[in-house]
Amino acid sequence: MKECVVVIPTYNEIENIEAIIRRVMGLSQPFDILIVDDGSPDGTALKVKELQNEFTGRLHILERKGKQGLGTAYIHGFKWAIREGYRYLFEMDADFSHNPADLERLYQACSEGGSDMAIGSRYIKGVNVVNWPMGRVLMSYFAGVYVRFVTGMQIMDPTAGFICYKREVLQGIGLDDIKFVGYAFQIEMKFNTWKYGYQITEVPIIFTDRTKGVSKMSTKIFKEAVLGVLYLKIRSFFKTYIRHNEPKEVPIMGVTEMA
Repeated sequence: MKECVVVIPTYNEIENIEAIIRRVMGLSQPFDILIVDDGSPDGTALKVKELQNEFTGRLHILERKGKQGLGTAYIHGFKWAIREGYRYLFEMDADFSHNPADLERLYQACSEGGSDMAIGSRYIKGVNVVNWPMGRVLMSYFAGVYVRFVTGMQIMDPTAGFICYKREVLQGIGLDDIKFVGYAFQIEMKFNTWKYGYQITEVPIIFTDRTKGVSKMSTKIFKEAVLGVLYLKIRSFFKTYIRHNEPKEVPIMGVTEMA
């Protein structure tokens, strides 16, 4: 089985893509990379393909037609990585808001610390955000307060997008059941991981806002997150959380056997 792959969705990240790939590839812990590009007109995918000649067998790309949403990009990438046999799957932004060096700390939290999901958290030890205007810091922080209040899930940074998953988590929660595509996707993934009984750890990081490229944040994405939290909580009252990768009891000739 392969060990680690970092899934990075991209749209118009030509200013960042080569640098982020080289930083990840230069870490002492080997990480493969999967770029999921949504038809970037700026040549992001072309640059990735050029770099594949240098990082043969470690740099991969999936191309999609047009912007289809962050959540669907990650789902697409996770399914590919599971089929390819990776043990640990990571999600990370392309814009250096997440420090590539912290990938190793997330990996250790799962591979050595016993966690099933490790979250790179901006708020587990105070507020560790650089270059954000105060209004956005407050919006992000109190979004976490809102999520904890509604769901009961005690995660300090529920909208974080810097995460390590064990493959069993992504198989167990059922990726086809994930409904949201923006920030609500990040909340839904953590909520489902929590409801299915997996072990979650928050690893403190320093988040630095992008200095190149354009943010994909919008009021539509924020609205989806606010309403999505209510939907997740209400749906949970009517849903039974049985892991999708658990053996199921199958009655055969009056005897219960495990499939």
